[in-house]
Amino acid sequence: MLQAIGLTSTPRRDLSPAVDDLTFEAPPGRVTALLGAPGSGKTTALRLMLELDSGRGVTYFRGRPLHRIGHPAREVGVLLGDVPGHPARTARGQLRMLCAAAGVPASRADDLLEVVGLAGLGDQRLGTLSVGMDRRLGLASALLGDPHTLVLDDPAEGLSPRERSWLHGLLRAHAREGGTVLHTTSDPKEAARTADRVVTIDDGRLVADQDVADFSRTRLRPRVAVRTPHAARLASVVRREARATQRSVEVVAEESNRLSVYGSSCAEIGDTAYRHGVPVHQLADETGDTGPVSASASAAAAAAGAGAGAGAGAGAGARAVPRPASSVAISELPPPIPVRPARGPLRPLRYELRRLLGVRTTTMIMAAVLAVSVGLSVLLARSGRTPLPDLLVGWPDLLPLPPAAFGAGLLGALSFGDEFRYPALAAGRGTVPRRLGLLVAKLAVSAGVAVFLATASVLADAEVLRLVYGGDLVEVPANAAQLAASWAGLAIGCAWAGLLAAGVFRLTGAGVAAVLAVPVLVVPLVQWLLAGPSARSIVGLPGRLRELAWLQWPYETDRWAMAAVRVVTQPVGVALSLSLSALICAYVFTSLRGRARW
Repeated sequence: MLQAIGLTSTPRRDLSPAVDDLTFEAPPGRVTALLGAPGSGKTTALRLMLELDSGRGVTYFRGRPLHRIGHPAREVGVLLGDVPGHPARTARGQLRMLCAAAGVPASRADDLLEVVGLAGLGDQRLGTLSVGMDRRLGLASALLGDPHTLVLDDPAEGLSPRERSWLHGLLRAHAREGGTVLHTTSDPKEAARTADRVVTIDDGRLVADQDVADFSRTRLRPRVAVRTPHAARLASVVRREARATQRSVEVVAEESNRLSVYGSSCAEIGDTAYRHGVPVHQLADETGDTGPVSASASAAAAAAGAGAGAGAGAGAGARAVPRPASSVAISELPPPIPVRPARGPLRPLRYELRRLLGVRTTTMIMAAVLAVSVGLSVLLARSGRTPLPDLLVGWPDLLPLPPAAFGAGLLGALSFGDEFRYPALAAGRGTVPRRLGLLVAKLAVSAGVAVFLATASVLADAEVLRLVYGGDLVEVPANAAQLAASWAGLAIGCAWAGLLAAGVFRLTGAGVAAVLAVPVLVVPLVQWLLAGPSARSIVGLPGRLRELAWLQWPYETDRWAMAAVRVVTQPVGVALSLSLSALICAYVFTSLRGRARW
């Protein structure tokens, strides 16, 4: 069962809250429709229930609030708006990536594509999907974790009548298996056709909570609206004549001398009033109270609609929530709803690999980096003045970074940049999560990609140089191990700098700027600080470290430790270390803030 208690959104400035003290239930085994006109607060209510917006109140999913559920995707399936994802990713790739996030087998993606009728369109790109296909894919995303509760925001919007019928049949099948279904709609007739229970809201407040039979009987039947100063007398006369003619006529007294007459017509009511001398100020055919009026309606129309809905709801046993007094004590308010950061993927490494390899961007960047690196190496070798290490990585003096290091930084920046631009994890929680597991997975994958790209560029440059200029040009240097470690450290450092900066500033461009800032700004600053003769030396540092450590390592490792120290103490190494330290601190600071702000 889904229980929403006292949902109240945080008001903006002097405006009233979009949702105000909303309380209702969605029982299991039934489809519940949250009915309201556009702007009535339906979507805000869902976001409060899912702890995506701040406010007050609490929502229990089978007795537990969402932040107390260990695996939310296995308890609650969510569809808010369109499917968020990279437009170049396929439908199957998107679902498999979300399978890794939900901790379910990747084979479930193909099963759900068949369930929602997209079995033959798994290789279709997200950017080419129609509205109906997008809705089907969104429903498949909500069903990935086999949840008990479905929370859907207007899932039938933009669908054809045939697709609407299929969608509501699928929702009813989920309810028949014991699940809870809550969906929003602004069409009262659709709510009457598809739901078992209808919760009507207006201006963020509960108007009526009814079974669908009561809703259809009291709020959808054609009626005659009559306004007269002698409402009681006219009602008595109409009932007496209906009994005399054995017709089924129901008269409901509304507020301010208004009657709603069901089972009659304007002509019959007018004739009856004329025969008995009852003055009539209004006489019109209406189609019941089909829901709350929109926020743009006039105040008089809003009052009339609310009064009719309240009267009909009272006649059918509807449950309404009165407006609380302004003097309610603070202690009586419902508990606050803080915006909690979303959980990370349950299988972060698999998720990150699918995110990285699910689009052609990664392959295109790698191919472009190798092509530029090979071309620069061939051009630099013609002059004969470029050192062999720079020649093998294609690093001319006029470039701040070699192509492979810049490519690694760009891929690292895209690792978090795409998360914010195309938030794949928003299918479950609406925002990009910041969790240690996801960060470690991104760091590991970006480091592996950086090492692969750095190694591939060196091998490609060496082979092309050997092919063009002969084998005498390329020789293995004596300090090959130290150069390899330095080259790998530069590539990994650039990748991590781009990744962390994009995670802090939520932009791919910020990650690229952080990568370029290392050689352009930080390295000259470090060189200026380290300029001048040094009176001290770090020679013998490994031996002194051995004296402090309780664990004794072999003496052969001293040479490797000293080589690593020399690499780190180079200006580029110091600059990368400083930049990464600053970005890690900024990332931790933004992650530990009490409220997510992305």
